[in-house]
Amino acid sequence: MDNLEAFVALVRYSPERKDLPKRSSFVGCIAWLRAVRDCLGENVTFALDEALMCARLFLGRNEEYLVWVYGDDSVARYNGVAVLGNNVPPNDVEVKNGLRYTSFNRTLNDAIRYEHILDMQGITEALSMYYFTNGESFDGLDVEPSNRSRFELLARDAIEYYVT
Repeated sequence: MDNLEAFVALVRYSPERKDLPKRSSFVGCIAWLRAVRDCLGENVTFALDEALMCARLFLGRNEEYLVWVYGDDSVARYNGVAVLGNNVPPNDVEVKNGLRYTSFNRTLNDAIRYEHILDMQGITEALSMYYFTNGESFDGLDVEPSNRSRFELLARDAIEYYVT
């Protein structure tokens, strides 16, 4: 089974798996992410949109139904948990508000890598915020060589995101 099939299978609801707390039951994404972390365990590292929420670069959606993480495969005992991998290098992990999440560079490269199964709104908003709070520059980002051409297109969309 390839990654796409594995992620699609995780999205399907199963009555045998537990449900995570609902996003709409919490005021703010950080409170919700803490509740999710309490279910999944302290060692889970949030990724993609959830990492952007931890870093306060994306507010999330009112009805989150999928949570992207790095962690032990046992966290998939919950509906809607997609495990990107079991380990993430320590230099790619940040901790804030008691939450572990992938750094912006790691999140950006993961988003481009998994774009074929993602809604890119979160990373586009976050890139736009990065650009405008960084003196209208993407300096400081470390884009993997295999992702550079796609990043250029995504960067253009990010610059225009709040303009249009």
